[in-house]
Amino acid sequence: MADLEKLVEQLSALSVLEAAELVKKLEEKWGVSAAAPVAVAAVAGAAPAAGAAEPVEEKTEFDVVIKDAGPKKIEVIKVIRQLVNLSLTEAKTLAETPDGKVLSAVGKDAAMDAKKKLEEAGAVVEVK
Repeated sequence: MADLEKLVEQLSALSVLEAAELVKKLEEKWGVSAAAPVAVAAVAGAAPAAGAAEPVEEKTEFDVVIKDAGPKKIEVIKVIRQLVNLSLTEAKTLAETPDGKVLSAVGKDAAMDAKKKLEEAGAVVEVK
């Protein structure tokens, strides 16, 4: 076992480039590929996770939801009125409603922009 410990120490001292060169030489000498075990593991692991292998549709529509108006409620109401054409009373009600949807089914850019503006005003916001 002492020889194995010495070998481990020598391998640990290799740089990344030296280790990559060693891998290439071993692949040539033994006629194997270091990538093969990874591919086999991925294929073997794919059976239980077959549902995960299906292409996932990227979400294109988002809702901007106020979780809490925060301490600067007046500022949040102003931002709501800028984002959505609501009266002062409607914007106030929306700001005070937990999980109130400010915007519904908007693009990612619009949702993130609205979230940023509302958070800068002091609200706690979630994009769903």
